[in-house]
Amino acid sequence: MSEYDTYIKVTRHFVENDIIEAANIIEGLELDEALVILQSLPSETAGKMIKNLQVSFAAGLLEGLEEQFLCQVLTQLEPHFLATLLMNTSKENRERLREHIKGSVEEQIRELLEYPQGSVGRVVTTNFLAFDKKLTAGAAIDKIRAISKKKRPTSYAYVVDDEKHLLGVLNMHDLMISDPDRKLETIMTVDVFSLHCFDEIQEAANALSKRKYFAAPVVDSQQRIIGVIKAERLIKGIQEESVQDLQRMFGAGGDEKPFSKLSFALKKRLFWLHINLVTAFMAALVVALFEGVIAKITILAVFLPVVAGQGGNAGAQSLAIVMRGIVMREIPKGQVSRLILKEGLLGVINGTVIGFVTAIVAWAWKGNPYLGVVIGLGMFFNLIFAGLAGASIPLVMKKIGVDPAQSANIILTTVTDILGFLAFLSFALIFQKFLI
Repeated sequence: MSEYDTYIKVTRHFVENDIIEAANIIEGLELDEALVILQSLPSETAGKMIKNLQVSFAAGLLEGLEEQFLCQVLTQLEPHFLATLLMNTSKENRERLREHIKGSVEEQIRELLEYPQGSVGRVVTTNFLAFDKKLTAGAAIDKIRAISKKKRPTSYAYVVDDEKHLLGVLNMHDLMISDPDRKLETIMTVDVFSLHCFDEIQEAANALSKRKYFAAPVVDSQQRIIGVIKAERLIKGIQEESVQDLQRMFGAGGDEKPFSKLSFALKKRLFWLHINLVTAFMAALVVALFEGVIAKITILAVFLPVVAGQGGNAGAQSLAIVMRGIVMREIPKGQVSRLILKEGLLGVINGTVIGFVTAIVAWAWKGNPYLGVVIGLGMFFNLIFAGLAGASIPLVMKKIGVDPAQSANIILTTVTDILGFLAFLSFALIFQKFLI
């Protein structure tokens, strides 16, 4: 056996038996030296090694790996960790890595990276220090010294477990005066303030200002740390992104500014205005089908806006809940039908209560109990349709790859208007001899 083979065998044995210490040593090496060691390991072991390195260092190693070995290593990494690495690498290398990420893993990463406009995840930085809880204070200090040769270390470091869950924060003063053999989990401050990646930028800025913090860790829904947010980044993010969701909700481009060029604004808005015009004519067509009944019973025209308005409001409530669920990743794939059924059931209950109240008001107002029955039944079915539509429309749009935030409101209004008018006027047609 050659000297090199012996070296590789000893290295593999050391890495496999004490991967945390091995990661500590590798981070103290130059990048080209670390690449030689990493590529001498089995891909499975190399994957475990990368997961124990600082994100920025790990991203740098991936950039230097040979294509075949890179492909093998990427299969060993979980989607959430890959997403964090992609955030910390150059645009050119990001495209290179994406060529080796396929199938369900690619879809999961896309979901993880699609932070909503105006959220903390949009302005997070991956320039932070995170150490394993089992690492000793002495080893952590050595690692910080090694890293400081390449970049300036931060004032705080974070403690994580094997899955990168945020467990605590390390104050550098406490770290330096601790016994070198003490585990980080016994030194860290457990009560650590963190921000969720989907928190609104304005709320996050207020929280940092209230606590007088200049930075805070950012975690995902599983409490895994994905980066750090700094106060100055939040201020910039507020200025750039806080109004974009509102614009998209009403058909204006999220990237349109108050003084954007006229041609750009028209391009962003005209399409959805045409869609809205078509849907308005569709609702008008439904009313026109019952023109004869409305001509005979003119009081029906008084109640049409009531039906349309109540249906639109009920649908908007369901839409808001489901949109939040989509943004916050709170809707598992297997629970979609359950969610729609729940909103439909809410529609039944709301329709029963609101329909009854509306029927009583109509009866008392016009003195005709059958008018109350017609408006009550119309309202009942309209609120059921509204609940089902508000829940299903954004989910269907998400499924086919269309941004629900941009047009779901327009489609919802169309559905509630058409079905609400159809239900109300159909019952008016059935009971017309009692209404005249």
